[in-house]
Amino acid sequence: MCAAKLTIPFKRFADIRAALLDRQEIALLDVREEHPHAQAHPLFAANLPLSHIELDAYTKLPRRDVPIVTLDDGEGFAELAAKKLLSLGYTNVAILAGGVSGWQRDGGEIFRDVNVPSKAFGELVEAERHTPSLSAEEVQALIDAKADMVIVDARRFDEYQTMSIPTATSVPGAELVLRIRELIPHPETLVIVNCAGRTRSIIGTQSLINAGLPNPIAALRNGTIGWKLAGQELDQCQDRRCNDISEFNRGKAAVAARKVADKAGVKRVSLADIQEWSKQKTRTTYFFDVRTPEEFVAGHIPGFLSAPGGQLVQETEMVAPVRGARIVMADNDGVRANMSGSWLAQMGWEIYVVDEIQPSDFSEAGQSLRPLPHLPDVHKITPVTLVGWLNSSELTIVLDVASSQNYIRQHIPGAWYVLRSNLANDCQHLPKASRYVVTSENGLLAIFAAAEIETLVSGAEVVVLDGGTQAWRDSGFAIENGQTHLASKPIDRYRRPYEGTDNPREAMQGYLDWEYGLVEQLSRDGTHHFKVI
Repeated sequence: MCAAKLTIPFKRFADIRAALLDRQEIALLDVREEHPHAQAHPLFAANLPLSHIELDAYTKLPRRDVPIVTLDDGEGFAELAAKKLLSLGYTNVAILAGGVSGWQRDGGEIFRDVNVPSKAFGELVEAERHTPSLSAEEVQALIDAKADMVIVDARRFDEYQTMSIPTATSVPGAELVLRIRELIPHPETLVIVNCAGRTRSIIGTQSLINAGLPNPIAALRNGTIGWKLAGQELDQCQDRRCNDISEFNRGKAAVAARKVADKAGVKRVSLADIQEWSKQKTRTTYFFDVRTPEEFVAGHIPGFLSAPGGQLVQETEMVAPVRGARIVMADNDGVRANMSGSWLAQMGWEIYVVDEIQPSDFSEAGQSLRPLPHLPDVHKITPVTLVGWLNSSELTIVLDVASSQNYIRQHIPGAWYVLRSNLANDCQHLPKASRYVVTSENGLLAIFAAAEIETLVSGAEVVVLDGGTQAWRDSGFAIENGQTHLASKPIDRYRRPYEGTDNPREAMQGYLDWEYGLVEQLSRDGTHHFKVI
């Protein structure tokens, strides 16, 4: 007897809107690559590309019966992703009827760019709290006058190193309340908070105000974008950081952060409670350690994932795509979890901070291992074997399914970049060979892609480079960079208008104009549950 054809239900805009308004758990997943996602999507659509579902699903969607709705804009990826999720054990999967276009036709608001919930919330905070700011020209004049002023950069340290405001010190967002007192000589010192655009400078500035810092505080209006539009010079490759904290200042920051968290409605939980929560089958709970990545690697609570607080507030939907889920946060100082939690609670999340953590509770060292489905059986080879094949007369082609960003930065000489979600179309652009070797950053994504590639290069041998490009590099073999062999367009990465130092003025100004309009879009959308304290 033939098996019944799998039928996947459809959900419409009205169904999803009702779930969001009722604060039900729902994961609205845009399964296209990041660039098309950034062009148009619903407010709470989290980008989980079809090409990475096996790597990310069990971490980002921990409850197997959580309601999931996949979407695209007619490319066919939503159905493929839904089927893949069902094969991974998820039981409550549907497809958005009509995709992005259907959402818009049915009356849904459409947003562009990435991390939109957080950016829109930041604009709402400024609108409601009238967060003070200074223009690039005003801050430059203060620098020139050697004013009593401290500039702190609230972005990740790697972003700060790419370009920074002259004299600025790197203090990523969640670290601001914890570390700022080490940088200011007295209560009259002006504190300027900057980021690349607007969100992190607004949230950082308002964090210091909410925490009761007595100093005058202002955001650098429009961040490094505003600085560049003013024709002013940025620094590069700086390394100013605030690493030491006195116990006195740590204690003051902890008291202030707790008051802010309590006001925002952050709840308390013990380690004993969360051990039970981790076993629950009827509720999605995310467990995040909001300290720095270095602290996390040195020791963390088992079962927690690294999510530095500033970036967690900036990119919430990327690590917690189940809207309506519960989020548990931990640190070792009572500052970073409470401040980060205060913002997420205002963004409509159910937030808990773990109290009374002891140093011995951070008992697990190293990176956390992500849960993965069963790995397909593939034939693997070593980098040494690959060198021999590449030097032989028999043509061997290396296919790199890593992110385009990593491919451009470093890849095996002669390797072709292929985007996994577009394999069916893009494999036809590859040279014909008797053997194809598939690689990725660490070889993991290559394992899942190899079987798909094998069906597209009939008659050719397909193997996987064990350990991926990382193993090749660790073996001391040569590395190539640049866009040398692109079989696919690098649409897996959306180039942010505030990234780098060579963006057109029109793109930067357009981005700022878009941010200014987000509060009005939030009002039209109406599903956010944001409440600014």
